[in-house]
Amino acid sequence: MMAADVMTRAASATTTRLLALVRRLGVVRPRDLTGRGVPRTTLAKLVAEGVLDRPSRGVYVLADADVTEHHDLAQVCKRVPHGVVCLLSALRFHRLTTQAPHEVWLGIDRKARLPKLDHPPLRVVRFSGAGLTAGVEEHTVEGVRVRMTDPARTVADCFAYRNTVGLEVALEALRDCLRQRRATVDELHRAAQARRMANVMRPYLEALV
Repeated sequence: MMAADVMTRAASATTTRLLALVRRLGVVRPRDLTGRGVPRTTLAKLVAEGVLDRPSRGVYVLADADVTEHHDLAQVCKRVPHGVVCLLSALRFHRLTTQAPHEVWLGIDRKARLPKLDHPPLRVVRFSGAGLTAGVEEHTVEGVRVRMTDPARTVADCFAYRNTVGLEVALEALRDCLRQRRATVDELHRAAQARRMANVMRPYLEALV
C-alpha cells in the first residue's frame, strides 16, 4: 500500500472519530479531543471544508446540526460548565415569561473569573455559597449539560433582582408558575426564604392563592 493511501485512510478515520464525537456531545471544545487520537488541527480543517461551524471562540458544532431554540444556552454552558443559567434565561427556558432576552443570564461564583465569550452575549450575575447549588437542576440541551435554576428559585431570583429585571417580569413569572403548576406554594415559599425574599413575595403570593 502506498504511503499516501495510508495517510488518507488515517485522516479519514480521524475525521470519522471527530464527527462521531461532535454528534454525541452536540458541542465540542478543543480540550474534548484530549486522549482521543484526534489532533486539534482537524477542527480547523473541517471548518474550512464547511463540515463544522465555529459559532464562537473555542466552540465547534456540526454545520448541518439541528439547532434548537436553546442553542445559546448549550454554547455558553459548554464554555462555562460551572455556571448556572438563571433569571430571564431560566424564565424563558421554563416558559414563565413573554420576554425574549438577547443575552444569556448566567450565575457564577463571586470569586470566579469573568467568562470571555465573543458570542453569545452574556449577562453575568454573581452568586455565592448556596446560591450556586440551592434550587439548581440539570438539563441536557443539544447534548450539553446545562445547570439551571428551577422554576421556584427562578421566580424568587426575579424578585431579588426586581430592580434589574422589573417587578412586572417577576409578577408575571409568579402568576405563570402557579397557573402552570410549575411549583407549589410551599416550594415558592421555601425559595423565597432561601433568597431572603419572603417578606417581599408574601403579599403577592397571598393575593394569588
